[in-house]
Parts: sequence; C-alpha cells; structure tokens
Amino acid sequence: MSHVTTQPDAARPAPSERGRPPRRQGRSRQVRRNTLVGWSFILPNFVGFALFTLVPVTAAFVLAFMEWNSFGSPEWVGLDNFRRMLGDENFRVALFNTFFYAGGHIPLTLVAALTLAIVLNRKIRGVQFFRTAAFFPYITSLVAVAVVWNMMFNPTLGPVNQILETLGMANPPGWTASTDWAMPAVIITSVWRDMGYYMVLYLAGLQTIPEEYYEAARVDGANAWQRFWHVTLPGLRPVTFFVVVMLTIQSFKILDLIVVMTDGGPGRSTLVLAQLIYREGIREGRFGYSSAIALVLFFIVLTVTVFQFRLNERRKA
Repeated sequence: MSHVTTQPDAARPAPSERGRPPRRQGRSRQVRRNTLVGWSFILPNFVGFALFTLVPVTAAFVLAFMEWNSFGSPEWVGLDNFRRMLGDENFRVALFNTFFYAGGHIPLTLVAALTLAIVLNRKIRGVQFFRTAAFFPYITSLVAVAVVWNMMFNPTLGPVNQILETLGMANPPGWTASTDWAMPAVIITSVWRDMGYYMVLYLAGLQTIPEEYYEAARVDGANAWQRFWHVTLPGLRPVTFFVVVMLTIQSFKILDLIVVMTDGGPGRSTLVLAQLIYREGIREGRFGYSSAIALVLFFIVLTVTVFQFRLNERRKA
C-alpha cells in the first residue's frame, strides 16, 4: 500500500493569500503614490516662489554690495552703498516718515478694528449689512479709494474741511497740500481702508470667547469696562498678536497708497523707504543702492517682528 502524505491545514496557505504581494511592498507603493500626489499639489507653488521671490530676493541681497545701472557688468563695491546711505538726506527723511506712518497706522487701525468688532458682534438688526459695509473698503480699488479721499481732503472744496468750518474751525488743515498734514491724511485713509479686514479677524476671535466667562464676571460684580479688560482682551490676545504683526509688516512696506495720493509730496513729507527704493532703482537706475536700502528695510521689519514674537512669548510665560 502506498502512503500519501498530506500537508497539515495550518501550514497550507489560504487560497485568498496565494499570489498576493507582501504587505510591505504594497504599503511602500501607497506611500510613494501619496508622496507624488502631495508634491504635484505643492510643486507649482514652490517653483513660482523660487522663480519670482527667492531668486530676486537673493539677487537683491548680492546687489546691495555692488554698483550696477543695468548696463555692463555689476562692480563689487563692498559697503560703499551703506556708507552712502548714512549721508543721504533722502534716506533719513524716508526712514523717519516710514516710522511716523507705522506709529500712526498700527495703533489707530488696531483700535478702530477692535471697536468695530465689539459693536458689530451684538445681535442687532441689519448687523450683516453693517459688517459688509465695514469690510467693503478693503476690497475696493486702491486707486479709487485714493482719488475719492483726495477729493474729500481738498483744502477748499473738500467736505472734510467744510464740516470742520461748520464746527467752528477757522483755518482747517491743508491735508495733502500741506507738508504738515499730508502724512496724517494718508494715515486716516489707510485706517479707513484696512480696519474692515482686521475687524473680521477680531469678530472671529470674539466669537471664540466662552459666554460663561462673561456670566461669571457679572456674578462677581464686574462692570462693562472690567469685563472688557479682564475677559475680552485676554481672550483676544492671540488675534491681537497676529493683527499687530501683519499691521507692522504692512505699514513698513507701504507704497501704493502714497504713490497714488501724494507721490511722496508735498516736497518729501510723505516719502517712505519703499518709494525711495522704487525711485533709486527704477527711475534712477541705481540698482545697487536701491538693493542696499531694501536690505535695510528688510532687517528693520525682521527686527521688529522678532521683537514682537519674543515679547509675546514672555507674556505667555
């Protein structure tokens, strides 16, 4: 008799497992596929960033130490552009005007946006309309905003001075026609245009504060000011930090509104660093000196932003 040996069932592979690739190989293929899909989404953005931002910024950093007028080859001059900057009166005026604009635009926009957010966070009739109306200037054409506000600030025919004369002011300001009032006029226009956008951010922050905190404060006898100071402001600290950082960056690189409203005038009363960079580089063709000013502006913004981050970390601690 012949004996037939059979394989135990436990050692025999299941029919469903026959011919199946190892699990590790399948997982590695899935990981590679997911990686390729992810890169296909972000690669166009990286390529655009490299071509239109990273390469020009790197070139500007190198040009800051060179002399070049777009004709011929750049010539290495070391720190000559920065030494020239120290004796350039236009640079000193533009630096002062930039800080003056930032010192007015940042706090005024912050206060106006927060005030609007608190007022429009209540359940009142037509609140959606008022929120839209407050946000609308931010999406309006900047040229249209500048032209309309220039008409409003007209020293003789503008409604702003007519209202001030009606209120009893004998000699209203000259606004954009005056060296003393041109920058305040630009700041007022900027605040009016930007406060709607930051109001939306504050509205989002206000709606994340639990109502129980206000109820507990009322039970403890806190009045409206105390609730605002001890509940609202601490609850809005992350939003306020973000708003201050964004306003700082936006304020130091202001250019478009000033170019349309005053073009740096009257005289040099509204000349800022970004406009000086444009004038020296595009109009005068001094690309090395223009890049040096841009490098200084970059480090100013970087220093202020890092200081804000450090201050915010200390408050958290």
